[in-house]
Amino acid sequence: MNNKQIEESVALFGKPTVDMLLQVHEDALWILENMGVGCKQPDMVNAFKKYEAEGLAVTYDDRVYVMGDLVKKCLQTVPGVSDFFVPLNSFFIGGTAPYIYDDAAGKGGVMPTEEHVRRIAQIAEQNTAVNGMGRAVKLKDEVVQMNIMDQMCSKPLYFAVTSEASLNRAVEIYEKRKDIMIVFCLTRPPLEVSENFSENFVSVVQAGLPVFISAMPMAGISAPYCYNGVLAMTHAEVLFGICAAQLLNPGAMCIHAGYPTIADPRIEYNPNYGLISHNLLNLLMTHLNLILDIPTFQSACTTHEEHLTEKAYADAKMGQAMCLKYGFHMIRHSFSFLRYLIDFSIEKLEKGIEILESTTPDDAPDVEMPVYDERGMESVMNIGLGMYMDDSLTTANLGKIFVE
Repeated sequence: MNNKQIEESVALFGKPTVDMLLQVHEDALWILENMGVGCKQPDMVNAFKKYEAEGLAVTYDDRVYVMGDLVKKCLQTVPGVSDFFVPLNSFFIGGTAPYIYDDAAGKGGVMPTEEHVRRIAQIAEQNTAVNGMGRAVKLKDEVVQMNIMDQMCSKPLYFAVTSEASLNRAVEIYEKRKDIMIVFCLTRPPLEVSENFSENFVSVVQAGLPVFISAMPMAGISAPYCYNGVLAMTHAEVLFGICAAQLLNPGAMCIHAGYPTIADPRIEYNPNYGLISHNLLNLLMTHLNLILDIPTFQSACTTHEEHLTEKAYADAKMGQAMCLKYGFHMIRHSFSFLRYLIDFSIEKLEKGIEILESTTPDDAPDVEMPVYDERGMESVMNIGLGMYMDDSLTTANLGKIFVE
């Protein structure tokens, strides 16, 4: 635990909220011990099996149960925030939209091209408000995209690796510049390893590349409908990935990119990234990780608007101001995305950078700080690996806990 960070977080959020975060960590350990994570990837399973004799892990029926003492052991070998190559309070052009938004026509759904990636990389390179970039959009050829990003942006980068060719190229880039991360959404709700990515995850960790471990449980769907409930589920999934990485390659650089999300019943339980609560939820995830001294990368500053409306820009400013007020490590989706993160707007990217340059912490909205809600873990124990739409915590608190 970073005691200095605890003091700073208490000053920003209040002691009851920080106490909630500390309990979230304990709840996540309970989830890993009692619910486990579904996993079939042989290298990962065998890495945990080695600790069964010590009572630190159990592998049974394609699930891995990780004891709290093993998690603590693994966290001791993760390089800390001060060892990481990205400084605190860094806004990234990040995320991966399937489409480009046609700013002139006011219409989404345009397939991204290499020229779009070049333009985005140029903007990242030229603007001091941007501290790094992810893919932003997805090209079919990962190696081509890596090469464009490497050539045109000298700032820290992250991208995906899903083939031997892209792994080899990532290793070459890392040996040259030492400031890249490989992104994996290693798990999918509820508490299952995404086997489509697990082989690549193992290869990347064994190659010594920094891994950016994302997880996205959704409050009201795959996690309890309260702050500490969805934080605990998110944290548990990422901790599993961190433990797997440390057991496969002790000392591997791991970035906690847990991305707690909120289902909005007003929009058929789809995620709403424009809520004040979405920004706060991700900043709380950030502070828990900073307290644990883990490099951390969350999501904020986006919108639920489909087009480039005034509200889309107001949402960006609101999120940016909250980040500046409460502090963070790295934030993705900071500038450019529209509803559901489907379309990436270059006009919104440039405007979002301009907005950030004039935004201050004083622009942040007043928020009511959450405290620990015991019903969160009661829901976990009741629902287990099921869905939370009809859970009593969800139905009792629609429109009350998470706010615009």
